[in-house]
Amino acid sequence: MTVLPDDGLSLAAEFPDATHEQWRHLVEGVLRKAGKDVSGTAAEDALSTPLEDGMRSRPLYTARDAAPDPGLPGFAPYVRGGRPEGNTAGGWDVRQRHTTAADGLVLADLENGVTSLWLVLGEAGIPVSSLRSALDGVYLDLAPVVLDAGAEAEAAALALLALYEERGVAKDAARGNLGFDPLGHEARTGAPLPFAPAAAPARRCAEEYPGLRALTVDALPYHEAGGSAAQELGAALATGVAYLRELTEAGLTVEQAAGQLEFRYSATADQFLTIAKLRAARRLWARVTEVSGAPSAQVQHAVTSPVMMTRRDPWVNMLRTTVATLAAGVGGADSVTVLPFDHALGLPDAFARRIARNTSTILIEESHLARVIDPAGGSWYVERLTDELAHAGWEFFQRIERAGGQAAALRSGQLRDDLAATWEARTGKLAKRREPVTGVSEFPHLGEQPVVREPAPEPPSGGLPRVRRDEAYEALRARSDAHLAATGTRPRIYLAALGPAAAHTARLTFASNLFQAGGVEPVTEGTFEESGATEACLCSSDAVYDEQAAEVAGRLKAAGAAHVFLAGRPGDHPGVDGHVFAGCDAVAVLSATLDRMGVS
Repeated sequence: MTVLPDDGLSLAAEFPDATHEQWRHLVEGVLRKAGKDVSGTAAEDALSTPLEDGMRSRPLYTARDAAPDPGLPGFAPYVRGGRPEGNTAGGWDVRQRHTTAADGLVLADLENGVTSLWLVLGEAGIPVSSLRSALDGVYLDLAPVVLDAGAEAEAAALALLALYEERGVAKDAARGNLGFDPLGHEARTGAPLPFAPAAAPARRCAEEYPGLRALTVDALPYHEAGGSAAQELGAALATGVAYLRELTEAGLTVEQAAGQLEFRYSATADQFLTIAKLRAARRLWARVTEVSGAPSAQVQHAVTSPVMMTRRDPWVNMLRTTVATLAAGVGGADSVTVLPFDHALGLPDAFARRIARNTSTILIEESHLARVIDPAGGSWYVERLTDELAHAGWEFFQRIERAGGQAAALRSGQLRDDLAATWEARTGKLAKRREPVTGVSEFPHLGEQPVVREPAPEPPSGGLPRVRRDEAYEALRARSDAHLAATGTRPRIYLAALGPAAAHTARLTFASNLFQAGGVEPVTEGTFEESGATEACLCSSDAVYDEQAAEVAGRLKAAGAAHVFLAGRPGDHPGVDGHVFAGCDAVAVLSATLDRMGVS
């Protein structure tokens, strides 16, 4: 018998295996040099990053970080994907959102890479009576249509079904979703909707239209109200369970009822959290349907997060949505909607829509992102994060169920309070720039011309709030803009650089970025008297401060400075009125500064 040689690559065979304890010992040495005398697990904790929902992202994951077997793609618990082939056949469904049907936008999208339509109907978008004209020229047997009509869902659904019949679309060729989501509408508006109007269309879809679903479980209202990933998962799961109960009571089997649901989630620029969230969502839904007697895969529609979109420097949104789309694709979303970079400013223009749809096209066609099913699978980090997020989401789901279910949690205010508490904690991180927003709280550009768009239809309101990461800084910048319009200049602060460039450059850059985040223009040239500023900030090293800070602060006040900051940690610096430093509450500092400057 011939024994073949081992063809495996053993590039490090001559080196002994490194152990976790050895790595930790080296970490302890590095931390001691940085002034942190910690050992054991505390050393590893010092490098960990706290996440929402009580989770932590550790610096190192190994085979010891066990997680449940995710199974195979297309098989329960569907962690690795709802279909055996994943998105390898043609990539994910590129779904574009429309709130207006003017100027041939629908056809333009379909002709240039979009594969399905998400139509917002009613007061917040296209009139239901205009659905027919909005779909003029659209081959309804080729382009799936997803409706989002809120309180007018029944009228919109009947109009679309009538259009299918009028145009002779075969029932097995119709694809999409009629968009019934009474609990999602209540979350948006605070107005309850009866479930009964959704029951008959759901039964009709289950019996006659195999490719058409009747209900959407939209988790975006909870994400847009400031909820965490686990809260988004728990609220979506509670909504899905409520709809299963209603549909089975209306006469559908559990299998039919589950087949009528499509889940909509946010995709953020935190790529690993998004990947883990989508994987965890499939696992959680598999558990619900398993105990209901009909295990089934969850159909997922991912939408790039409106919360992360900024109004200042909106061009950066292209980068955010690209990362979010990548995460949605890797996470196994069936459909992905990329919101245009100017989404927060109004109706997107043709360029913005083109970039949005091409984001998916590039990732599918040029980056070949869909060629591998669940490319993050097997990563110790992703598998562990998926497991932890699934447990956190299940815990929040149980909290909602103990409150009487999703409808009861909405109406009692419990859900609102839970989401508000999470957003309050996150707001603190944003204010202290622990969660930086590029172009807004970090590296803002005061001289950039604003991007102006036509106003978009007002979205539904009256229920859960809608928040944005940039909202506190946007309010400060708006005050600065008003001052500029009224006086011709922005509020200014003089940055006094002390000592050589090596001593002051880092803190000068830090202070310049911080004050610009609030719309305060930094002046670094000339003297204080020439700057037109009313306040000043000293910028240098601690050693230089010890020698010069008190003297320079006194001279600045003698020259008319009403308030003198020092860029650095608080210390004993006579003549200094305040300090700015990494981790300070930038929003509070900037707001007080504008108040003193008389900027309303």
